[in-house]
Amino acid sequence: MPTSSPSLPPALADNLRVPPLFETHPAHHTALGALPISRALPTRGRRLIGPWCFLDRYGPLSFTDEKPMDVAPHPHIGLQTVSWLVEGEVVHHDSLGCEAVVRPGGVNVMTAGRGIAHSEETPRGNVGRLSGVQLWAALPRAHRDVAPSFDPVERVPREEPRGGIVQTFMNGGYADIIGIDAEVHRGETLTMPARAEREHGVMILGGDAEFDGHRLERDAIHYLGTGRSELAFRSSSGARLLLIGGEPFPDPIVMWWNFVAGTPEEIAAAREDWEQHRRFGEVRAYDGPRIPARRPAHPRAAAPPRVVRDPEPKAR
Repeated sequence: MPTSSPSLPPALADNLRVPPLFETHPAHHTALGALPISRALPTRGRRLIGPWCFLDRYGPLSFTDEKPMDVAPHPHIGLQTVSWLVEGEVVHHDSLGCEAVVRPGGVNVMTAGRGIAHSEETPRGNVGRLSGVQLWAALPRAHRDVAPSFDPVERVPREEPRGGIVQTFMNGGYADIIGIDAEVHRGETLTMPARAEREHGVMILGGDAEFDGHRLERDAIHYLGTGRSELAFRSSSGARLLLIGGEPFPDPIVMWWNFVAGTPEEIAAAREDWEQHRRFGEVRAYDGPRIPARRPAHPRAAAPPRVVRDPEPKAR
């Protein structure tokens, strides 16, 4: 990651003169079918980190004949979904006809744009373990209605700096964005360069870690704010960390069910189109019914960094 930016807006420059923030926001526990979930974004105190607007942590879990992940076809608009695994495998099907199995070290990125439907399942051939994260990134207003697409990456960039291993699964795109899986070796400190205009969040995926004198808690997203030129994590017994970030998201958004939009009217239209089998297409490779639309709601638009969301569990 570059460590500097050529120029900053005055308001952001003022923010960088104050000490960087450190906030801890506990995740809340829910379930997606039979799969237990720790939902770290959005939370009441922190709705967005850069363009990242949704983060589910699931696993680690072991299974035999069960199918821990079985998410039937459901729609999305106005966002990108990012599937990253620590253990196991998940098969993706969508209404474009795409199919891909994501495994550790690879990433599936789906751009919903104006509308797409997809499903996610544990495949029959599996290792009997599942651990990973599902993330959403809001698309900027100018790109919210792009054509849908799907981009599987079999192997993301991997580096081995002093103190650990860094895998970068998201870096740039429609908005300024970064997504990193970082391993900190036992008794070591892993230091990564950062851009001061970016805000960051970190979540422990396993082990123990400290940052800037703070012990990182499990089942929580830790907000690191802006104004940092490097990020240093120390671990006593070894740690696996999820680091996400980007420049503060500039556009107001409305978030409801599986939709991100600019107005409640866009949400209502997307819901109606899903119910009437318009716009999103069909996921023909999935064996079973699709998820029906939630009951009508009337979300209110909000200015960043707040985002309106429905508190009940969503399809992913």
